[in-house]
Amino acid sequence: MSEPSEIRIGVVGYGAMGKAHAYGYTAAPVIRSRGVRPRLTVLSGRNGAAVSAAAGPLGFGSWTTDWRELVTSPDVDVVDICTPPGTHAEIIQEAAAAGKAIICEKPLAVGLADAEAAVAAVSHSNVLAAIGFNYRYLPAVALMRELIAAGEIGEVLLWRGSWLSDEFLDPAIPFDWRFDSDLGGSTIADLGSHLVDLAEWMVGPVAQVCAQSSTFTSQRPAGPDGTGSRPVGIDDASSALLRFAGGAAGVLEVARTCARRPCDFTVEVNGTRGTLSFSYARLNELQLGLVADADRFYGMRTIRAEHPTHPYAADWWAIGQGVGYGASFVNFLGGLLSSWPDGPWLPDLATGLRVQRVCAAMEASAAGRGWVEVSDPVPC
Repeated sequence: MSEPSEIRIGVVGYGAMGKAHAYGYTAAPVIRSRGVRPRLTVLSGRNGAAVSAAAGPLGFGSWTTDWRELVTSPDVDVVDICTPPGTHAEIIQEAAAAGKAIICEKPLAVGLADAEAAVAAVSHSNVLAAIGFNYRYLPAVALMRELIAAGEIGEVLLWRGSWLSDEFLDPAIPFDWRFDSDLGGSTIADLGSHLVDLAEWMVGPVAQVCAQSSTFTSQRPAGPDGTGSRPVGIDDASSALLRFAGGAAGVLEVARTCARRPCDFTVEVNGTRGTLSFSYARLNELQLGLVADADRFYGMRTIRAEHPTHPYAADWWAIGQGVGYGASFVNFLGGLLSSWPDGPWLPDLATGLRVQRVCAAMEASAAGRGWVEVSDPVPC
């Protein structure tokens, strides 16, 4: 048997997402042969000491403090962007100009104009590009979407999603890029982009939104020593009513001030013939209740999304062992590797732009306190 061809990966950013992506590339060919083998060639980051310390353990052959050096390197085929959202558009544009394939963490940008410029650059250069909506690739979530598409719960009436964490609850947390709207973007865009993507992937385009936002800690300590302060430019918590183009209604909530909520993300869809419900705290399970069930079985049943017939499950462990957060990156990035070099790569940056439009409409609605039409509500 011939050896698989090689694809050379450069990752911009060595934080939590850079680590997650490095893991995904490393594990993907172990879980299943992809026909191509990723090689982690270059890691970049602003802090020389930190990026040099991260490069070896993450499996990279070299490192740099200049992301432009990574983008133009002849040893890089794919530029994988794991930096704060405010930096995404510029890196995408330069990578596209260099003819590199691109993988970008969500959200696509912090503003609509930057997101549009990024998509235009990719379209002009005709390079492969994908955005990191990795939760699509959890078996239970993918199964949920399959069942909806197959009509198992009938016509969708209601969609609801929430993402609750406590990461911003403590007012003593010092100011960093996450609280800077120009660099980190809003909580609507950061957490909400995942939920909006799942909503549109499952139900179809969102046509109108009505949102509210709250910032409970308006000033943060300027540094770790607690001296001075800086104004917070983002929302701590937001929620929105949604109207889908197909007639369904929805509710979305994102919050980073929920005590003892580490990363509690849930999605439920109610249809004319049944209900599906997913909770990230039990990510190998999907809840299903059908109107056609006998009355004696009234309620929700649990599906263990680990059977080989379920999405992605056949590549993983035996039934009962389950998968975790890391599997979403293995499945997502592994799928892209399998489609190299011809594509398509999905979800693409046009999907990221579509989600950005919905998030921008929510931000405008919260500021204006009223219903807002989502621009360009085209099918996803």
